[in-house]
This record gives sequence, structure tokens and C-alpha cells, in this order.
Amino acid sequence: MRFSNDMDDEYEKLFRRLNPPRVVIDNEACKNATVIRVDSANKHGKLLEVVQVLTDLNLIITKAYISSDGGWFMDVFNVTDQDGKKVIDEAVLDIITKSLGTESCFTSSIRSFGVKQSVDHTAIELTGSDRPGLLSEVSAVLTHLKCNVLNAEVWTHNMRAAAVMQVTDEETGSAIIDPEKLSRIKELLCNVLKGSNKSRGAKTVVSHGVTHIERRLHQMMFADRDYERASNDELNEKQRPNVSVVNWHEKDYSVITIRSKDRAKLLFDTVCTLTDMEYVVFHANIDAEGPEAHQEYYIKHVDGSPVKSEAERQRIIQCLEAAIERRVSEQEGVELFGGSLRAIQV
Repeated sequence: MRFSNDMDDEYEKLFRRLNPPRVVIDNEACKNATVIRVDSANKHGKLLEVVQVLTDLNLIITKAYISSDGGWFMDVFNVTDQDGKKVIDEAVLDIITKSLGTESCFTSSIRSFGVKQSVDHTAIELTGSDRPGLLSEVSAVLTHLKCNVLNAEVWTHNMRAAAVMQVTDEETGSAIIDPEKLSRIKELLCNVLKGSNKSRGAKTVVSHGVTHIERRLHQMMFADRDYERASNDELNEKQRPNVSVVNWHEKDYSVITIRSKDRAKLLFDTVCTLTDMEYVVFHANIDAEGPEAHQEYYIKHVDGSPVKSEAERQRIIQCLEAAIERRVSEQEGVELFGGSLRAIQV
């Protein structure tokens, strides 16, 4: 089995080298946006790779046309900068070309998802019950243990909280390597996150890797099942994004339609969720030129099947709603929600 997997990996690498990605950036084809065309050999997660690169460059995706039938990935994105203008910064255009073009096929797919090793700091991942004062309690524990917080991002949704914190040892100014100290950090933070809620668990993970923080937060909250709504959830149905899932039996696809208020990183959030749920997007149409965004995905599970049951359909709807709702602010900063500090980047 190991030999077979290694052969498959080598074949995939050879195929990508013989068919390198092609990126065309066109500032003439559209009156009010830069058009980016990406053609490459397809693989699971490729769409997320491309969307993540564009999102990390703070570009606004106003339209997108996606097709990946036949093992070949073909995308067209209309993008603007934060001011709604065409992208003309040569440094940004160069990053797009290098990140998505020929050079990308000679680098590890791990790099494309923003993961790299670091000796400068320690990454702490936290999940648990949200409550007023939670971030203050976590900070107090880290201060007591002589840890400096370099960066922290905290998301809360449906009474659950997830955080990725980058910390250093106060004495050395670098990553924390003492196993006893690491164990103590995990123990105390886990106790804080559990709080008085005995029905839902808490989790603390410490590592020296650096993950794409927003992608990781989506994964953590998805794993924590924040999409499961409480029975007393009073959120107005009109406030929720409109998500529908139907099967197109003639083509053996499932079609997901999403209508919601447009905001930055919306496409990234929905593609993250579909990828983590192991669905493959074969075709998609994205329109976000007005105040409302419309997204349409033609999907199958990685095993090649469309949605098989009502329970699966409902789970997709709940997970996509949760992915969209995790970002509730329209501006960058730290905001106060129910007494809890919440760091949000949108």
C-alpha cells in the first residue's frame, strides 16, 4: 500500500511538471476589474489554494467562473483592490504569477496552504465554550506562565470559541521548548476553556508550526461542531444566509446555492468549508458585484457521489451557514460581544 501511494504521488508530481499551471493577468478585458485566468492540473484543494492566495493579498473577488471537469482546473476571477480599482501594483501581480503559476508546481502543497516551520514562536490552538471574560482569563494564564503573546486571533460562534495564539518564552524571546512548561500551558488553558460547561469539551494544542490562521480557525470550529445550533437559538431566519442544496440527477451533481450579504473573504470562507467537508467543486459561478453575493457550486463528494440523504443535505446547509456567520463584523479590529473580547479580521 505504501509503495502504491508513493507511485501515485510521483505520478502526480510528474503530471504537474509536464502540465505546469498557466496564469494570465488581463487589465484590458474588463472595464472595472482585473481578470485573472488560472489553468492547471486539478487536485483536491486546488480551488482553495487559488482563492487563498487572492484573499491573502486583500483582493476583492467580484466574479468567478470555475470548471474542473476532466482533471483540468480552469478558473477566471474578476478582482479589484480594496478601493474597488484594477490591480496595477507590479509587486502584487508578480506574487500572483509566482504563487499560482509555473513556480508553484515545484513547491510543496503544504506551503500553498500557509504552513511552515518556525523556531521563533510557539503556536497555541484553543477551542472551548465562549463566555464573558474568556480572553482575559487566557491572557492571565499566559502572563502567569511568563509567555509573551505576539499575535492572537479569536473567533466565537454559537457559544463556542476558537483561538490561534503565537507566543514566545519571556526569558528566551523564542519558541517554548521546555516540555514541562508546554504541558503546564496545555493543562491550565484547558481548564480555563472548560469553564462550567461539562457537556462540551475543550481542547488545547501546542506546536511549533505556523498555520494559515484563518483557515485553521475554520477547521477548528468545524471540528468542534459549532454548526450545531442550540435548541433555544433565537437568530432570526432572515438574518441567516440563504443556503439551498438540491441534486441534479441528470448530471449526477449536487447544486449548492448561497445568497447572503456580501463581505470580504466570503468566497474563502465557503470554499474552506466545502474543502474540509471533502467535497469537490466541479463548476461554480460567483457574483458579488452588488450588496448581495450569489454563489452557485456544482459538487460531488470526493468518493464521486452527490448528496445521498436529507441528513447530509442539512449538514451541508448548517456548516455553510456557520462558515459565513463566523465573521460578523464589517470592519477590522477587536470588538466586544456579550462581554467577550473578539478579534476579527475581515
